[in-house]
Amino acid sequence: MGGMHGMGPIEPEQGEAVFHHAWESRVFGLRRAMGAWRKWNIDVSRHEVELVPAADYLRMSYYERQFAAFLVLLQKRGFITADEISTGAPASGSSAAVPALTRDGAAQMVVKGVPTSRDVPVPAKFQFGQEVRAINVNPVGHTREPRYVRGKLGTIDRDHGVFVFPDTNAHFLGERPQHVYSVRFAARELWGHAAAPRDAVYVDLWDDHLEPA
Repeated sequence: MGGMHGMGPIEPEQGEAVFHHAWESRVFGLRRAMGAWRKWNIDVSRHEVELVPAADYLRMSYYERQFAAFLVLLQKRGFITADEISTGAPASGSSAAVPALTRDGAAQMVVKGVPTSRDVPVPAKFQFGQEVRAINVNPVGHTREPRYVRGKLGTIDRDHGVFVFPDTNAHFLGERPQHVYSVRFAARELWGHAAAPRDAVYVDLWDDHLEPA
């Protein structure tokens, strides 16, 4: 939840199933199949989930939130209408589209996924061991910078390479490829002096999330 308080302890489920209900696997498959139309990207879909009203978001399960956001995306990109959702039937006169994802294509997607790494010559702004500060911003739109690191000091631990920048990609403002770093934040820098002195949190952040300390 981005560092928000009051969510209670994390309680891992031993031997957790991939899907708790059959309908969850259908939601997963439908989202992947419709994503093949290239009408949105993973960052757009993540942002749409964030737009689920807070009261609904907190009461829903993971796949309930995913499905609610999926229906909105389908409407926004012109695949279905609100009436079709409410009736469960196609609109009069509408035609069936040929699926963008074939059975063979689905198998390849499972194996390869949809990589967001990019092989482009983008210079790194920061180096291993360099002290940095996570920028302190609270954007209205999507960001992959967690609240709890904003304005905090950290150290570059490694450079993962060049990847799509989610904060712009989520709004169709371009991929803006840039370096992603694993940044080490001391627990006491994040949580105060009550935190264990030897603990640390490693967070993956993009160039545009950081500034020299």
